[in-house]
Amino acid sequence: MRSSFKAEDVTILLKDITGLVTPLGTKEREERIQNGTHYCEMLPLEYEPSEKYLDAFYDALERYAAITARAVGSVAEKIYAEKGGSAALVSLARAGTPVGVLIKHYIDRKYGTDIAHYTISIIRGRGIDKNAMRYILDRHSASDIQFVDGWTGKGAIQRQLDEAMMEFPHVDPSLAVLSDPANLAGKCGTYSDFLIASSCLNSTVSGLMSRTFLRPDIIGENDLHGAMYYGELKDRDLTYTFIDAVEREFDFTAPPVEEVRPVHTGLDEVRAIAERFGIDDINLIKPSIG
Repeated sequence: MRSSFKAEDVTILLKDITGLVTPLGTKEREERIQNGTHYCEMLPLEYEPSEKYLDAFYDALERYAAITARAVGSVAEKIYAEKGGSAALVSLARAGTPVGVLIKHYIDRKYGTDIAHYTISIIRGRGIDKNAMRYILDRHSASDIQFVDGWTGKGAIQRQLDEAMMEFPHVDPSLAVLSDPANLAGKCGTYSDFLIASSCLNSTVSGLMSRTFLRPDIIGENDLHGAMYYGELKDRDLTYTFIDAVEREFDFTAPPVEEVRPVHTGLDEVRAIAERFGIDDINLIKPSIG
């Protein structure tokens, strides 16, 4: 799989489907979803980010790079304390991938390691890429695997992971995230909800990769889930602008952050909002700033 991530930062367990799928506009995708097509069977058109989106990204980076770095350090320390240098980070493509790179860099630089980092696909309603999981388990102990994502909202991906790992019962399905306002992750940098700058953009902060894709005419039984490479956006790629800005704020001497775990979960809050406003489908409610 092509991407703008450095090869030493992440092993991308995805099939490159560039040129095999025609991306669709929002209106056409919505019509197909209404008619029963799953979102993973299509890819959206990805446009060059507008100036307003870029302004939001740079503003978030300026405001929150230091907070992001502290969250990276906090969750990285928890991972290293449990798994040490044999940890194998498995970030969830695509939003989790730059976060996985940051956690890997923090651990490697503080502890002189070179921990493994993979990124794989998980799709709501379709599950995790089983071929990718088998690839990783051929190379690492189940106890070394740590799933990574950016933040929690309703916990849909966590529930999908819980279900998927029933087929891999020795693998802990709990997530490590930077921000856990939903109070659902196994490890987090903070329970506070803050704007992670990477959530302002799509492929141009995620190695120029598309959302992941799964359709049987293109993804065979023995294939990895797919993704497209947006090479035409390479002049607007900000993946390492984000990563480098956060890393400049790393503080390897900072004391651990002690926080009181919230009582309620993000799903509790979403259900209360749905009831208050008469919304039947909780997928229409998007908690967390990101």
